[in-house]
Amino acid sequence: MQLSRVGTAIAVACAIVVAGAATARASGYPVVYDFPVGLAESVVFPTPPGSNDWGCRPTPQHPRPVVLVPGLTGSMARDWQAASPLLANNGYCVFAYDFSSQGQEAIEPAAAGLASFVDRVIAATGASSVDLVSHSEGGVIARYYLEFLGGAGKTRTIAQISPLNHGTTFYGIGTLTRDDGVTASACAPCAEQLAGSSFMQKLNANGDTVRGVSYTVIASRYDEIITPYQSQFLAGAHNILLQDQCALDAVDHLASQYDSISLRDVLNALDPAEARSPACHPVLPGVGG
Repeated sequence: MQLSRVGTAIAVACAIVVAGAATARASGYPVVYDFPVGLAESVVFPTPPGSNDWGCRPTPQHPRPVVLVPGLTGSMARDWQAASPLLANNGYCVFAYDFSSQGQEAIEPAAAGLASFVDRVIAATGASSVDLVSHSEGGVIARYYLEFLGGAGKTRTIAQISPLNHGTTFYGIGTLTRDDGVTASACAPCAEQLAGSSFMQKLNANGDTVRGVSYTVIASRYDEIITPYQSQFLAGAHNILLQDQCALDAVDHLASQYDSISLRDVLNALDPAEARSPACHPVLPGVGG
């Protein structure tokens, strides 16, 4: 599988060199719906296939570039080996933000970095706005950008996979450790994402959403990180519980960005006119599929 993807990546790179700045069009990147394989391929593809082609120009069918925002550790390579090629194959210009802090960077500076990255994407593509797709912590980074850093005027749609929108109690452990200082010193964004934290109070003080942006939240009943799982949902958003669509989908938090069902929901959020129901099939926790 890796050799075929290397060959595909080389062919696409050669085509870009020959063509120069190219309009986005459907590609043939392999899509890996498998979290462990995605982790392995992140070593081979630190920039996920299909992303960060700064010569890409959006099409009339998909006029807004898609910016992918990763979860804790800030690694685009870890999170987007499925979504990036899938979106590129569907004709989107795809850009992956990578803050690579290994969980040490607080959410506010990570959001400031996202603001700069989005400005760069808009300048490079000539687009007037972007769509955001996030996983886990990336969801609150994106929301902070929208709420406090001027992102609402530059964003049309946000699709969140397994976001910690109202924090997590982490089965009660988070409530006990929220104010002990140890969690914050060991992992600043972990402390910020605990239910009731000062960050969560600030993020949600003015409501869950901002005017002019379309929100989709995609959550799993079997999320092992976010408790209760309902805390992911936003008032004013299109909230999707994966198991309401497919009882066979047992995906958890860590693999939810490698779930073809959740990624079908992402495609639907980005292009509602072409929306279709996800195909129901077994999806394994820790794996995806």
